[in-house]
Amino acid sequence: MKKKRRSEVAASQAGGSRLVTRVSVRVYAVVSSPTDAVSSLCFSPKANYLVATSWDNQVRCWEVTKNGTSVSTVAKTSMAHEHPVLCSAWKDDGSTVFSGGCDKQVKMWPLLSGGQPVTVAMHDSPVTQVAWISEMNLLVSGSWDKTLRYWDLRQSNPVHTQQLPDRCYALTVRHPLMVVATADRNLIAFNLQNPQAEFKRIVSPLKYQTRCVAAFPDQQGFLVGSIEGRVGVHHLDEQQQSKNFTFKCHREGNDIYSVNSLNFHPVHQTFATAGSDGAFNFWDKDSKQRLKAMSRCNQAIPCSSFNNDGSIYAYAESEVKGKPRAGTVGRK
Repeated sequence: MKKKRRSEVAASQAGGSRLVTRVSVRVYAVVSSPTDAVSSLCFSPKANYLVATSWDNQVRCWEVTKNGTSVSTVAKTSMAHEHPVLCSAWKDDGSTVFSGGCDKQVKMWPLLSGGQPVTVAMHDSPVTQVAWISEMNLLVSGSWDKTLRYWDLRQSNPVHTQQLPDRCYALTVRHPLMVVATADRNLIAFNLQNPQAEFKRIVSPLKYQTRCVAAFPDQQGFLVGSIEGRVGVHHLDEQQQSKNFTFKCHREGNDIYSVNSLNFHPVHQTFATAGSDGAFNFWDKDSKQRLKAMSRCNQAIPCSSFNNDGSIYAYAESEVKGKPRAGTVGRK
């Protein structure tokens, strides 16, 4: 694969998307990028396999190979839903991918064994979030039907359905903590040792619609990002509330852009934000500092992901579809 300079990789492609991997300061575009907007990205927890879902109804997988500071990618395989795909997650052993979307179902794809995808979960509206909880051996899915559903893959019906106050927009799991963001700025924390009861519900500290959440690696709190170019750092312990704060990001002059993705680094426990301004930045919440600001892409970044050892950061450059946006002039 040809290595490209930063400006070349960021070049806009009409009607399509570009997936990019970054190693150190080098940027590489993957081969055979999706033909429509990318909705989610996730690396295998065991190897450098990258999965992307997109609005062209496809789930694609690439193998990412590092050779020193160089990276190459190979398009391995793909599978299709009937409608746009919105979310994805790997099983903890790296063998299987789950994906959900506008066809109101979650498919299980035994990717490494070459098996065919099968439907393992259903909702009454599009599925927006999915996560595998290895400690419980259960799949959890969130939907615009205002429910969370827990699935034992050996059964056709959910083992538990949890009503939500509104449509599910974002979800993050660091067992035993799970945080769900819904419409109307609700943030609900669950202790998965008692998943049938809400542990804590708060209104987002951010004034505008939630776009993404990420649980702290130590499970003591979470990050929340909004369409107003702002991130909140929230601790669950009442004794730690003085450590809560918010900060502005993904802004340029009077233009304010959505924060679309939050990812903690798996080793250093710093985190990355990515937004509709086409920028991604690295931060340290404990020192309250921005560690590095990267130059902007020509398109929005709807999603991103670190690989399992944190040596590769993947992000998509494409239109952000089907997401809530502020109706105020100056916000994008």
